[in-house]
Amino acid sequence: MSRTTIGASLAAPVALAAAALVLALPAAAAGSRVGVGFNAPSISGFPSGEVFLTGGGAYDPNTASNAQPESAFVHSSGGFRCLNDVGQGPLQGCMAGQGVRWDTDGLLESTGFKCTGQASELGKTAVTDQHTAVLQSDFYRAGDGNDASFENVKVILSDHDLAPDITGVQNVWIERVGCGTANVNFSS
Repeated sequence: MSRTTIGASLAAPVALAAAALVLALPAAAAGSRVGVGFNAPSISGFPSGEVFLTGGGAYDPNTASNAQPESAFVHSSGGFRCLNDVGQGPLQGCMAGQGVRWDTDGLLESTGFKCTGQASELGKTAVTDQHTAVLQSDFYRAGDGNDASFENVKVILSDHDLAPDITGVQNVWIERVGCGTANVNFSS
């Protein structure tokens, strides 16, 4: 076999392998991204406050970070409304009827939480994965424009019960507001 024939017969498999690698790398990177959509008509449990929360987006659980949550891949947002005045936590001061939108600043690896805030309730931990998103979000009221009314509010979304010790399914949580039952859908 001549050098030209050997070079030509090697060129096709090498080009094919390179093309497969170029196509496979973005597909593998995108494979860890998860889409989520949800609707939570009532989140409560702490001494005061009740919130409606809805929205959706996408995130990559492999990028979640408690040290630098804003560097993770997460894009989610939606609407919210305070149904009853919130008197504690990062949403303190949100009055019944207030609230327009929320967006996410970061994706946390995990967070501790309680649904009621009562001393007798056992603390729980949520961990970001393909079925649970632990978000760090900003909430906006009408009239505040692009200036967040409430910053760095932790939110948990899950397709399973986060608090089996509490009656009913608790698959959504807002920091120091409480838990609720939501229609939550994840896709990857």
